[in-house]
Amino acid sequence: MWRNRFIFICGLLAISAYVFGAAAIPEPISTAIPAAERSEAPEPKSGPTDGSFAQALADVEAELSARSSTAISIPVAEELTILRRLSLALHGTIPSLEEIRRFESDARPDRLDRATKQIIEDPRTADYVAERLSRSFVGTENGQFIVFRRDRFLNWLSTELNEGRPFNETVRDMISARGLWTDRPAANFITAAVTDDQIDNAELTGRICRAFLGQRIDCAECHDHPFAEWKQTDFEGLAAFFETTDISPLGIHEKSIAEIASQRATSEIGEPMVPFYSEGLTDGESPRDRLAAWIVDPQNKRFGRAVANRMWWLLFGRAYHAPVDDIPDPGDESTRLLDILGEDFATHQYDLRRLIRLIASTSAFRAASAIEGIDQSRFETAQDEWRIFPVSRLRPEQIIGSMLQAVQIRTADADDQFLFRLIRFVRERDFVDAYGDPGDEVPADASATIPQALLRMNGRFTRELTEANPFTGTGRISAFSSDVDTAVATAFLCVLTRRPHANELESIRPWMKQSDATFESSQLEDLMWVLMNSPEFAWTH
Repeated sequence: MWRNRFIFICGLLAISAYVFGAAAIPEPISTAIPAAERSEAPEPKSGPTDGSFAQALADVEAELSARSSTAISIPVAEELTILRRLSLALHGTIPSLEEIRRFESDARPDRLDRATKQIIEDPRTADYVAERLSRSFVGTENGQFIVFRRDRFLNWLSTELNEGRPFNETVRDMISARGLWTDRPAANFITAAVTDDQIDNAELTGRICRAFLGQRIDCAECHDHPFAEWKQTDFEGLAAFFETTDISPLGIHEKSIAEIASQRATSEIGEPMVPFYSEGLTDGESPRDRLAAWIVDPQNKRFGRAVANRMWWLLFGRAYHAPVDDIPDPGDESTRLLDILGEDFATHQYDLRRLIRLIASTSAFRAASAIEGIDQSRFETAQDEWRIFPVSRLRPEQIIGSMLQAVQIRTADADDQFLFRLIRFVRERDFVDAYGDPGDEVPADASATIPQALLRMNGRFTRELTEANPFTGTGRISAFSSDVDTAVATAFLCVLTRRPHANELESIRPWMKQSDATFESSQLEDLMWVLMNSPEFAWTH
């Protein structure tokens, strides 16, 4: 009995510490405490400016300007809007109230550049980017558990990104991996293509071309490509690099010389060949090692272009050239910007963080998403030329992640208590299952389906998250706001990452106010529900 009482008291103390430790709303933004003393985020590792980065950005801007045919002036988006875009693209959630307060308390003129680097270097970026990339690398299914562990691959990829390892080395490990999929997580890139205890060479070939070369040549497995230059022999030559790879209970390995000789004698395996840049194919290594080295060779421009297009797609919600995994040949006039980004990526040791930072610093990423006074045709032209930031619907994991973040006040990260992280994991999984996972695709530019809208409006997630209790942001805002205007402004910052406009405040204030300063928590619950179900919440803009 005493043991149970002791556990109960410890649990009660832990919950109390969490509630009251996290309950306080971060200070108002107007607080005039020096920025350097208020900031809790680590300083970025790299300096705010450097010559090569500035030159690369100037080259990108020159290309964007050269491709512009519109003479209209596009305003720059609000800084909080840009912060929201970055957080959604790299963390999968909206920024927390804690992060907004910290950003606005920084009075330095380059605070947006600093915040960009802090977001990129945050471990949450490695986790989310790894999840998004892994969808194109190994798919979204868990596959055959005996030979494939997606979770191990995802954790490994996240660690690689978080440690800032050159991306070409990471990709090289995936293609040339050997050993057990549990001991060598990179080997799961190969075992994801195992069917009936056999490695599907055709699947591997198609996936590598899409993910690392930005080329769809799958149809060439059966016939010459009807519209592009790819021949069936090109596909067979690439697939031959995997014909000496085998899987056994000991893991992924290369076949013995005797086995290979026997297969060659009976013409069971073809001659490994590459469809272009054959001078970059080295000798003396195993076929997979040779293929991996060829793909990430700095002179193989398609690799850098493919990664740059995918990072652009991740940040904008739309690829610079669509489809994201089928882009023209290097040097094509319409994709010169990918040449510039890919060249800078290769020159700087395939630093993925630098590439993301370069794209996020462009005028295209920081442009407003709406402009008044132009007709639809000119608007669409400006959007096609990347003069206006394209709006796109949030993915399901971004919606549930943002809903959970909006009611947290503090930043939801790996330092959260285990119980909260467990609840978040279960809720995210259930919501994504119910909402529908688009896989590697970006949701179409259309409204949500009726079941999806009903899930957000009437689902238990929304109801539980907007309840005013000591565990939710609604309850904390209600408890700690000094008046109605403060409560409304805080709710808008938590959910929409902006303050209410004057007309919005005028409309909400009479409805919320019970007296000069008081309001019912149930009314704040309704306001949080309305904001979470607004179109503005469900879109990146």
